[in-house]
Amino acid sequence: MAPDKTPGGPRSGSGKRGGPSSVKHRGPIMLRRERKAEATNADRRLLDQRGPSDWVHTDPWRVLRIQSEFIEGFGALAEVPRAVTVFGSARTPEGTPEYDSARELGAALASEGYAVITGGGPGVMEGANRGASENGGYSIGLGIELPFEQGLNEWVDLGINFRYFFARKTMFVKYSQAFICLPGGFGTMDELFEALTLVQTGKITRFPIVLFGSRFWGGLVDWIRTTLVEEGKISASDVDLLHVTDSVDEAVRIVVHAQAADDAARARDGLDEW
Repeated sequence: MAPDKTPGGPRSGSGKRGGPSSVKHRGPIMLRRERKAEATNADRRLLDQRGPSDWVHTDPWRVLRIQSEFIEGFGALAEVPRAVTVFGSARTPEGTPEYDSARELGAALASEGYAVITGGGPGVMEGANRGASENGGYSIGLGIELPFEQGLNEWVDLGINFRYFFARKTMFVKYSQAFICLPGGFGTMDELFEALTLVQTGKITRFPIVLFGSRFWGGLVDWIRTTLVEEGKISASDVDLLHVTDSVDEAVRIVVHAQAADDAARARDGLDEW
């Protein structure tokens, strides 16, 4: 576990990191600490006239909202360095082994120069953001508007809140070099199988997917191997798209080795970096 630290001095024992004055908002984007200076203020005011509001719920207007989410996301994340997305349950309490593993992963990824992206919520997501931030890394949270979510955790340096899941999913895939999935619920499963489908169908290439926690993931992987493969629903080689481990070091090593192989392939083919 990386010790609590921050440039300029130690953090307080409570883990709290400043009040509202330390946060800068730019539309749906939230910035903390040194990240506040990285974004310029754009004139986002739109003059309108008060009146009947039914028009804002029509499909054409929703298209504009969807477009704006992609524009905000692409604009905010365009200069993010190499990054890894860590998924996992929002219901994992601090102090549990899974939270601690997420924190260790965040710190280890930051040590290797990766930004850490999560869904920005509590639990495993908070642990990964916290580990990255404590180790001097770039900690990013991509939140989603849900009636029962608590908002972005306090360890997020750059945060974006999305209304639409599909816009948020695009950001996870576009700006990550790998996914690491810790134990989680439907949301984690959704992201996992979306990534598997994209890799299997060649929509994205050389994208490692790591399942952290063999006890939790073992049954699923066995079912994939014994049911999906044996019934011919997928190819046997598709199972190799998943890497199962209980080791933080191994999880990070899988990501680093995959990145090195990709860099070598792109250099050989004369392609620019992602």
